[in-house]
Amino acid sequence: MNILVNDEPHHVAEPITLHALLNLLALNPAGSALAVNQVIIPRDHWAAHWLEDGDEILLFQAIAGG
Repeated sequence: MNILVNDEPHHVAEPITLHALLNLLALNPAGSALAVNQVIIPRDHWAAHWLEDGDEILLFQAIAGG
């Protein structure tokens, strides 16, 4: 299965959840937001959200403005 994470290609051998992918890639999601195919996925759904071949994941820092 091929996916993009922050515009970098990755190959995973089996279906994987967002949470498992973050652990696999050693990405720290603290203070971050995550989108799959330009749709924000709530943090409490990451463990249950299964990725599909060709998904584009964007992990970005949430910034408060004022």
